[in-house]
Amino acid sequence: MSPAPARPDAAPVAGAPTDAGARPSVPGLSPSRANDFLQCPLLFRFRVVDRLPEPTSLAAARGTLVHAVLEALYELPAAERTPQVAHALVPVHWETLVASSATYASLLSTEEERAELVASAERLLTTYFTLEDPTRLEPRARELRVEVDLEDGPRLRGVIDRVDVAPNGWVRVVDYKTGKSPRAGYESSALFQMRFYAYVVWRTRGVLPKRLQLAYLGDGVVVTHEPTEPEMHTLETRVRSIWAGIQDTGRSGEWRTRTSRLCDWCAFRDRCPAFGGTPPEIPPGAVERALGVVPDPAPAA
Repeated sequence: MSPAPARPDAAPVAGAPTDAGARPSVPGLSPSRANDFLQCPLLFRFRVVDRLPEPTSLAAARGTLVHAVLEALYELPAAERTPQVAHALVPVHWETLVASSATYASLLSTEEERAELVASAERLLTTYFTLEDPTRLEPRARELRVEVDLEDGPRLRGVIDRVDVAPNGWVRVVDYKTGKSPRAGYESSALFQMRFYAYVVWRTRGVLPKRLQLAYLGDGVVVTHEPTEPEMHTLETRVRSIWAGIQDTGRSGEWRTRTSRLCDWCAFRDRCPAFGGTPPEIPPGAVERALGVVPDPAPAA
């Protein structure tokens, strides 16, 4: 499938319209939720169909904090984008997060824990400055929400950390990771996410990003990839296959568990049959709302 042609007056990297009130509600799929289904169909169900509440971990809160600081850093004049300024922004944005939700405040019980969180975020930001010089960059977009309706499929959507556009028009899609880079051979999940973003940009604006860049602040590794149009066709085929699997599972109601080492960090372990738990009853109409399909009727007793 060819990308939609870009409008002559459109910025080359803007996302599709995101005004929910102007568009009909259709099932959506992000790269994170697609990876959830591949990791464990029951995990996907808990998050997308049941919409079970999930506690925020300290690692996730630190990631949110660092992303917020990096976004704010690029709002400043180039000359002010220094490590010292970035470090000064950390406690300010932590207090903003705490004020926005009691969940963040509940993660820390002592001033020593707060100090360690701030210090660990500062260390990640220090690493960031070894990977890029923000005084030499002027991003076209930050925290860019993008989406596109896949014909006869879901609405693909996501949030891109940063989009850069070079003077010659080349587009770079950048994602910050606050963890460590994956071992060789385990990059597929992260690259799937980046190809997914590239595909949505390509489809909505007719511009294929020249480079995809993952910056791992946990160990100072940068992973880059140059996507191709054949890859975009392959990505679409894979997304359609994943979505078909999700819908088939929704119809059958067979939300299987798939155990792995990641189960140790799962917030829903106590509800998982693989660990002696019992999943809740699926709310009426939840599968249809989330996936656009009606579950198969239960067999007669």
